[in-house]
Amino acid sequence: MARYFNGREVELLAPAGTFEIFKEVIESKCDAVYFGGPSLNMRMMRKGYNFSREEITEAVKIAHSLGKKVYVTVNNLLNEGEIDEATEYLRFLEQAGPDAIIVQDFAVLALIRELNLTIPVHSSVMMNVHNVEMVKALKELGVTRVVTSREMDLHTTRYLQAVTGMELEYFVHGDMCSVHGANCYFSSLVFGMSSNRGKCLKPCRWDYRVKKDGSIYPTEYPLAVKDMFMYEHIPELIHGGITSFKIEGRMRDKAFVIMLVNAYGDAIDRYIDDPAGFERSKDTRLLYDNRKRDFSTAYAFGRPGLSNINKRYEGTGKFYSTGKVFSTPTEERELGVKRLDEIRGQWAALAGAGGGETEKSLPEISVHVNNKAQALAALEAGADHIYLSGDVFEPDRPFTKAEILELAAVKGRAKLYLGLPRMMTELHFEIYDALLSGERLPIDGLVVTNLGAIRRFAGKGYPLVGDFNLNVYNRLSAGFYAGLGVRRLTASLELPLLDFTALLAHAPVPLEAIVHGSPALMYMEHDLYENAEVFEPIGEEDNRFVDNSVLVLMTDKGENPVYRDAHGRNHLTMAKELCLLPLVKELKEAGLAVFRIEGATYRPERLREVVAAYRAALAEPDTAAERFAGLPPVYAGYTLGALQFDGGAEGTASAEVAEPAAAARA
Repeated sequence: MARYFNGREVELLAPAGTFEIFKEVIESKCDAVYFGGPSLNMRMMRKGYNFSREEITEAVKIAHSLGKKVYVTVNNLLNEGEIDEATEYLRFLEQAGPDAIIVQDFAVLALIRELNLTIPVHSSVMMNVHNVEMVKALKELGVTRVVTSREMDLHTTRYLQAVTGMELEYFVHGDMCSVHGANCYFSSLVFGMSSNRGKCLKPCRWDYRVKKDGSIYPTEYPLAVKDMFMYEHIPELIHGGITSFKIEGRMRDKAFVIMLVNAYGDAIDRYIDDPAGFERSKDTRLLYDNRKRDFSTAYAFGRPGLSNINKRYEGTGKFYSTGKVFSTPTEERELGVKRLDEIRGQWAALAGAGGGETEKSLPEISVHVNNKAQALAALEAGADHIYLSGDVFEPDRPFTKAEILELAAVKGRAKLYLGLPRMMTELHFEIYDALLSGERLPIDGLVVTNLGAIRRFAGKGYPLVGDFNLNVYNRLSAGFYAGLGVRRLTASLELPLLDFTALLAHAPVPLEAIVHGSPALMYMEHDLYENAEVFEPIGEEDNRFVDNSVLVLMTDKGENPVYRDAHGRNHLTMAKELCLLPLVKELKEAGLAVFRIEGATYRPERLREVVAAYRAALAEPDTAAERFAGLPPVYAGYTLGALQFDGGAEGTASAEVAEPAAAARA
């Protein structure tokens, strides 16, 4: 079965959580079905809601007998212990013959090449594909379809498709996230449950209070987005260059999925048959009456603002299938002596088994800064690398060429890098292309944030450093980026202890890790500051946060500052400060090449103290405890972040919880 409009294929892609659901969904008005197998996909936490190998093989046969397609999700980030499993599983999938697999981790692409497999690959929405350069890079790697970023509008999809010829897949219905794909680390750092490994416990659905300038604003769920609803916009989707209309819902029950699929399938057929007389809202009431949350067209027609936020409690923060709450507000774990001792013991055991210090030279310090004053303070304190932010927080403005020249003139032996924005539009590429194509800037490299930036700027003559949002979780993904010319990589912020040590032991390029500061837990297009701009305050509270001008999301368990950058994007940061200062000796012995400090939220004098403390501790590791005692936290305390959790480099790390999150992550 295939649908066409004016010679363009139009595919309706349905979800299936179990083989029993699949057998009926495949008979509905869909053209293809996607599902997960017994391993390495982002729905592994709910027992019984994935296919066995035998069921995958049978599903392929059934679909092909009906002229339809099946796609298998292999969309988890892989830890070191899963690489062998992935190798064997990919060989099986090659034999089973699905029409494609959906992939997040570049390690899977590396394995496919290494094994000389021919299975088609679609890039997952978790790759966060959002510009022409990314699409071209993926096409060169053999990817045949891209699931676009959730924040992409239909004008952009039309442009991308026209320029690249790539097939595009777009979510048209179901649960969405408020955060850019693969850029949410909240669940991982608070619970040890990685959203990028299919274990998100949905802190975006908590009932926060919004506070700014000491005032409280009338909203309960400022991050809880509505469900995607594009039923009435079939023409715009087709005109927007979309090949595959994707319905979210691998955790949904059979009757609900079939109802959705048949409604959308009928609408597509009616439009193809009679585009001029197309009735947009034929089944709108049916879908509205069976909704889980309120509906929105999200970013399809531009930034939706507060209209995208679900204001009713119904369906918010609960699992669809059981009605259980995902999670409740939870405090970030305090850095404690007991956990430090456990980590030291585990590292000592690894060293005794043949690990230990691998780098003879003294590790270096990198500092990510928001303005020139912070950069000067970090240089004065002995930083080796200065990263000028590509997402400068307000009220500062992006670094000017004059400031870059001034810093280059005083940096001495330190190295200066220009950071790129995390999300890069075509305008960003034109700006940075012009900046980097003229007279060579006196910088030592670029901090790259996405595959497209690597493709565009690798040939400019500036060494490349990979930022943490590349989500490097294993040696194969590290090797993938190294093969593209990236000389040093920042490890994923989510790596728990065992996975972190495994990556340090096997990485093919020097690694750095964020060891101190307030890294962004959520990076989003959604602007939380609109709450303070649109609504009148309804109350006041004592100001417990250091900077009263910064918006704060509050629960009774903590206050998370939210910074707005020069591009209008929001960065929700930790309530506590990440601090690995007491573990300097162990990190050094484990082979960490560069200790990275997130300095963008610090006053210059505080940043100087932090850098100096790490500089001294690296020179004399046995003094780390003393340096830590002399550096009290600025914010709500210290935390070890993901190192609070052991993880598991020998397989799937975290303990099973009630059910997986239902957000669209395929």
